[in-house]
Amino acid sequence: MNGSPRQIDLLIQGGIILCMDAERRVLEGHCIAIDKGLILEICPDSADKYQPKQSIDASDCIVMPGLINLHTHLAMTYFRGLADDLPLERWLNDYIWPLEARLLNRDFIYHAALHGAAEMIKNGITQINDMYFNMAAIADACTAAGLRAVIGEVVLDNGKGSPKKREFGSMVLEYRQRYADNPLIDFCLTPHSIYACSRDSLEQVVHASRKHNILLHMHLSETRSEVEQCQKERGCKPVQYLKEIGMLDCPAIYAHGIWLDEEEIDLLSGTPSSIAICTDSNLKLASGILPLASYLKKGINACFATDGVASNNNLDILAEMDCTAKLHKAITGDPCFLPAPQVLAMATVESARALGVERQRGSLEAGKDADICILSLNGVESQPLYNPYSQVVYNLGSKQVRDVVIQGEVVLRHGKLQKLDEAELLGFSRQYQNQIKAELKL
Repeated sequence: MNGSPRQIDLLIQGGIILCMDAERRVLEGHCIAIDKGLILEICPDSADKYQPKQSIDASDCIVMPGLINLHTHLAMTYFRGLADDLPLERWLNDYIWPLEARLLNRDFIYHAALHGAAEMIKNGITQINDMYFNMAAIADACTAAGLRAVIGEVVLDNGKGSPKKREFGSMVLEYRQRYADNPLIDFCLTPHSIYACSRDSLEQVVHASRKHNILLHMHLSETRSEVEQCQKERGCKPVQYLKEIGMLDCPAIYAHGIWLDEEEIDLLSGTPSSIAICTDSNLKLASGILPLASYLKKGINACFATDGVASNNNLDILAEMDCTAKLHKAITGDPCFLPAPQVLAMATVESARALGVERQRGSLEAGKDADICILSLNGVESQPLYNPYSQVVYNLGSKQVRDVVIQGEVVLRHGKLQKLDEAELLGFSRQYQNQIKAELKL
């Protein structure tokens, strides 16, 4: 190259870089060179080494891997604040499910998912693991926003079985082929829950997962009554039931996992299972608090999720991290439990491991996808700074998310969405809000 600067797509310069790699390197005075969606290298800052098409000055910022949201219902974003302060069963049966039966169509799902994707990005989230209907509408919304997503093929038969045999996993394979050229989108199988799926359906899901190496994503033991129902109708505890049908042999993400006892936690230990921690949602619905210390003691991978905004009211992983860490310090009586570096790992590299993509993302390393969150420290509420991990977990929030890069593309710059029009998003939100109010006669 005769010593001339190398042309690249993007260069991030300055700031404190939390690599979240195996060595947990914290770098200053370095830059991140990005080209063709990948991190080319992280090296001492050199103004003449690269000639970028775009650059980001990250001075007075923390630069870290993008956050991963391990359990979401993206298209429920338009149900934010609807029927609050109710128990889960009444909330679902009297409000959410009837509304979904009347309102769900492709346009509703697309625009609600687009709104949710915008919120995710503004909260520093670069990848989600979603469970909802109409995979194509959600995939197209996430693509339009520039958000990375694993989208679920829903299995839901109300526990009665389907009169017509369905080959579960076929839609996953079809959609993987349809979106093969889209690096942001992948698909998984999402049986809703034990109580909403027949044994026959769950056995077919297990077969499809084994045959085609498909990740599973499922609600598990979210309420005490759900556990009691499983014991009454199936004669065993939920995790024992999943072991019977072979699901514990499959890579899977289980959302909530609140009411597991030590015997069930032992069964999960050593399996390719991860738990999606939904602290804010579980507290708001008074569902309970998961036995996180037991999970971690038994080596079970536990990571962060928001659930949907209908049961959480926001999509803020930084808030989940802060709340969860403090709550479980109090529960264990140990202020050293869940130190800040471990908490951030659970929101990045460990979440990537749960999705089976830890070689591609979750940390900032050469050769990995350029999925990056930049948090501003340029505010009186963000200073002084002594420990960057502690600052991220206990101090910084979504309002400090300044820039977001996904697959090497800047999708949020100085707090402004780059691929979406926020005014247009708000217009659609108000339109559908009026439609929902009319349905509920509010």
